[in-house]
Amino acid sequence: MADFTGRLLTGEPARLTHDRDEFIAADTIRINYSEERLTPDECWIKPHTLLFETGIREQTIVCSDWQMLPVFFQTEGDIPFDILAASFYLISRYEEYLSHQVDIYGRYDHTQSLAYREGFLNRPVVDGWMQQFKMLLKKIFPSAMLAIKHFQWVPTYDIDEAYSFKYKSWTRSAGAALRDLFTGKFAHYAQRRKVLDGKQVDPFDSYSWIDDLHRPYQLSPLYFFLVGKKNGRYDKQILPSQTAMQTLIHKHAVKYKIGLHPSWQSGDEKAMLQEEKERLEKISGLKITNSRQHYIRMKLPITYRHLLEAGIREDYSMGYGSVNGFRASYSNACYWYDLEKEEQTPLLLHPFCYMEANSFFEQKYTALQALDEMHYYFNELKRVEGTLITIWHNTFLGTAPLFAGWREVYAQFTREAAT
Repeated sequence: MADFTGRLLTGEPARLTHDRDEFIAADTIRINYSEERLTPDECWIKPHTLLFETGIREQTIVCSDWQMLPVFFQTEGDIPFDILAASFYLISRYEEYLSHQVDIYGRYDHTQSLAYREGFLNRPVVDGWMQQFKMLLKKIFPSAMLAIKHFQWVPTYDIDEAYSFKYKSWTRSAGAALRDLFTGKFAHYAQRRKVLDGKQVDPFDSYSWIDDLHRPYQLSPLYFFLVGKKNGRYDKQILPSQTAMQTLIHKHAVKYKIGLHPSWQSGDEKAMLQEEKERLEKISGLKITNSRQHYIRMKLPITYRHLLEAGIREDYSMGYGSVNGFRASYSNACYWYDLEKEEQTPLLLHPFCYMEANSFFEQKYTALQALDEMHYYFNELKRVEGTLITIWHNTFLGTAPLFAGWREVYAQFTREAAT
């Protein structure tokens, strides 16, 4: 028997007990997690086997509905499924430890996930379960003081290509200019010349515009900087040895919370991660404990273990780099549980559900369709009092013709979400 009591959702810690008499005598919220009901006035959850197992194996999962929400691990009790085991399965990303296919970037393929197969990838179902569970507890214990949650929006930005034309090596700029001419991109060539001659602002230089957008609403955004020592196929940043890049980082570090955007190459060479973290700390003058993976390149449990070893304590990579939605079916921060080691870690995960690059490159949305998509996630999370973390890039918010209209819809969304 594994019963527990406590002042759930009141901000006070729960008290766990295996003692039947202690449980029955308790005069507070009582949640019975065992094979049988013990008292008339308790919340009884009959366990599935998952939380009592060791090791990782394929689970038999059949979905049904409860309160208009998909559920699985069906049992008996005051709710028709084991909400604890089902939440653990999704939030721990249990299925990513099993054999699975990867996408063209070597990442977990979202089409392999239960949420995708069962059609709830775009819903924060664990948040919904918790909301319904809270309502059930209030019904069973009407005098209980349950904690009140509030919806919040956290805007975040990945700076992995700080400038389009400026501050690049002579050979890199010359080669790009020649490609423009040989491929007939004469307008792009002309724009490049104007920027390099100081006659036009670099099309990716949207930093002042973003600052002006934040200022009326006193937003507290997060910026993630890629500071790899060298460039590669997927790392095309202005090198951190450039004064301009150091100035940009320092400018943001004095005003905002910043974090590391580990290079693609650091995923292949572990030592690079520590070097990049130390490089960003040296440039910013801050201790860096936040990160988000470039291209959302991550593999469980290796990536998170490497982050912990490097001194990262909060990560914002829990989402997909191929489609928008809820990778863990949950929107709020929680500590990563290393399933192989069977232990909770000090790495705090912040899930995101929307990235504009997914809308544009993967889902092929127009700017207006992307605005509708952001509205959808905003409304879904506001309804369940969740946390909406969005990812945008400076590249989309500048003046590059490729992204025409995107900065306007983001400005509209910001005005609506921040007021």
